[in-house]
Amino acid sequence: MCEKLQTNNSVLIYRINETHLNILVEIAIQTFDETFASSNKAEDMQNYNERCFTVEQFGKEMKSKDSWFYFAEFKGELAGYLKVNAGNAQTEMKEEEGFEIERIYVLKKFHGTGIGAELMKKAIQKGTKLKKKYLWMGVHEENFRALRFYQKFGLEAFDEHIFMMGMTPQRDVLMKMELGM
Repeated sequence: MCEKLQTNNSVLIYRINETHLNILVEIAIQTFDETFASSNKAEDMQNYNERCFTVEQFGKEMKSKDSWFYFAEFKGELAGYLKVNAGNAQTEMKEEEGFEIERIYVLKKFHGTGIGAELMKKAIQKGTKLKKKYLWMGVHEENFRALRFYQKFGLEAFDEHIFMMGMTPQRDVLMKMELGM
């Protein structure tokens, strides 16, 4: 059963499950490629996609009681997705009071429609509902559009880490905001 959230007349956000795995893989690869292919080696992109964006990998992640996946539709068309984690499902900073946005992606043709903002609101709402103290995420240092977007929501840089894109190390800015719990 999908948990649906009508955010406005144009955007629908709903929780997904294992029946959506094939579609999730497709949108994950497409949005990741749209975001990063122009600034990365093709072999690094292919390696990452083959390792991280598979039905098997997403199925495993979905089985975690501390991970949630959501789709966003714009006027009935799939436009993006969100993955959030708590507890041990977090990729790092596995502190109980933390809540991670691991992935938030919108197809390029839907940029500027407000879908990203609705997905952020959903993440904040979920973290607040779970009574988490703060929300955090990693953002590629050269993804300036995303960095500005998250800053508008009140996330601030507090650290960094190295993200391996295939064989190429990249720097991610770790961003955080208090959830007021």
